[in-house]
Amino acid sequence: MTSTLGRVVNFPVRDTASRAGSAVSRAAADLNASVSRLTDEQAGVVDDWGRDPALVRAMIRAARLRWDVTVGGDQRLPRRKGALIVVNARTLALAPIYSAFALSEAVDRPVRFVGRPDTAPIGALARRIGGLLDHPDEVAGALAAGELVIMGAAHNERLRRVGRVDHSLVGAALAAGVKVFPAATSSNPIGRAARFEIGSPSRSPRRRRGPLTELELSDQVGRDIELLLAEMGNLRTGTPLDWLPLTGLGGA
Repeated sequence: MTSTLGRVVNFPVRDTASRAGSAVSRAAADLNASVSRLTDEQAGVVDDWGRDPALVRAMIRAARLRWDVTVGGDQRLPRRKGALIVVNARTLALAPIYSAFALSEAVDRPVRFVGRPDTAPIGALARRIGGLLDHPDEVAGALAAGELVIMGAAHNERLRRVGRVDHSLVGAALAAGVKVFPAATSSNPIGRAARFEIGSPSRSPRRRRGPLTELELSDQVGRDIELLLAEMGNLRTGTPLDWLPLTGLGGA
C-alpha cells in the first residue's frame, strides 16, 4: 500500500491566489486518493491482510441486529495516519470486533481488530473480517501502512478495572510512529444499546528511550481507560450471547 503521509506540499510565495487555490485543490485530491474508504472498497478484492470488504459490509449489517453502538471521540483519531486503539474487554468478549465495525461506519475507513486465532476455520473467517494476529510484526505492519487497529486489554474481574495491556503491541505502535488511544466500551445486557468512547492519546509520564517506554505507556493506557470507564457512569457488561467459545477471538 502506497502512502503519501510523508509528502510535503510547498506553495509558491509569489504566485496568484487562483494558482495557489489550484495547488491546494490538487494537494487535497492527492491526499484523499491515498485514503482507503469503506464506502469505496470494491467487492471481490481482498487486501494485503486478507480482509474481504463485501463480507465486512455484510457483517456490519448483521452486527446492527445485536448492537446499536454510539461512537464518541472518533474526531480525535488521525484522518489518514494509522492509530492503535486499546479497549477494555471481557474474556472471549466481542467488544474489539463490534467496536471495529462501529468505528468503520463512523469514520468511513476500514478498521482492524487484534486477536484472530491462527487456526481454521475461525482464523480464516476472522482474517476476512479484518482480524490481525496477536503479533507485534503484523500489528506494526498494519499501523505503518496507515490502518486503524483496535486491540483489547486483558480481562479484569472488576468491571471498572482494566487488565494488562500487551506492551509488545504498544511497542509496535511506537515503532510505527503512531499514537495509542485509550477507549472504553459498554454494552447493555438485555438490549441493543452499546457505547464506544475514544479518549485523547495516551502519553508516557516520562520521556525516555528504550524498552521501558512501551511498558510505561502500556500502564498509562490502562489508567486512561479506567478514567473513561469512570466517566461512563452506569457500566454494562454484555451477555453470554456476546461470547464465543474460542480462545483469543476478539478478547484477551
